[in-house]
Amino acid sequence: MGRGYDPGFLRVAVELPCPDRPTVLLDYTHFSVRLVPARRLAALVGVNINGRELVPLDRIGVWHFDSRVPRSVQAGPEVYRHNGLDRGHLVRRLDPVWGDDATARTANQDTFAYPNAAPQASDFNQGKELWLGLEDHVLNHAGEHDARISVFTGPVLADDDVPYRGVQIPRKFWKIAAWTMEGTLAAAGFLLDQSPQLGKEELAQAIRERLLADEPPPLGPFRAFQVPVPQIAGLTGIPLTTLAEADRISAGTTPGGTGPGGEGKAVILTDLSQIRL
Repeated sequence: MGRGYDPGFLRVAVELPCPDRPTVLLDYTHFSVRLVPARRLAALVGVNINGRELVPLDRIGVWHFDSRVPRSVQAGPEVYRHNGLDRGHLVRRLDPVWGDDATARTANQDTFAYPNAAPQASDFNQGKELWLGLEDHVLNHAGEHDARISVFTGPVLADDDVPYRGVQIPRKFWKIAAWTMEGTLAAAGFLLDQSPQLGKEELAQAIRERLLADEPPPLGPFRAFQVPVPQIAGLTGIPLTTLAEADRISAGTTPGGTGPGGEGKAVILTDLSQIRL
């Protein structure tokens, strides 16, 4: 496997966050995964993206278990078989695919390791399309400087996530992009909500019916938000101090902020032009 996420990749050092729960660190080519064995899913992933050296490889890859950890702690193919759940890449397939041709091809295949996947509803709508375009949008912004960004992504692993085929299905996913501008660290945080849009009683009944039929829990429309990084830290229980201090919203440096030193507000996104960087 590759050397993994590089904390010195940007002009300002950014360490890979470490959750306050037991994890296993798995290094791949240009990215790393902190796997939570108890949940069979990653708590977070971190990837370095060099926008000037990206290699446009076709989507070719084979999903596989990582031999460095037992299969029993990885959410494998049985979770995704014959249902409406996608193996959602946490590190987006193209993000670590840069450098020389051999390195790029290795990185591409590395993204198909099961520790880099999490169950996501397969239906695509505007919210998920926005989610997929966030990194491109930030990368284009960073291109005005050194075209390098580091991105951290993960599911919100809540205790009350619904169990399905031995895995609790996350309802929310988060992403933080970090880059430098004139030697200063900047960051922006985002949240994807695929929670069911149902009342609690109706949801409980729907879940029981779906689980009895061995179908995935009902997941509602995707909603994408730009949120203050401290809010992500609160949702996940992951210390994100360095990134929070660099947050463009929380610092009040954008129209989304509440003033110098004030904490900004979450903004639901319907278009990439709403993103505050």
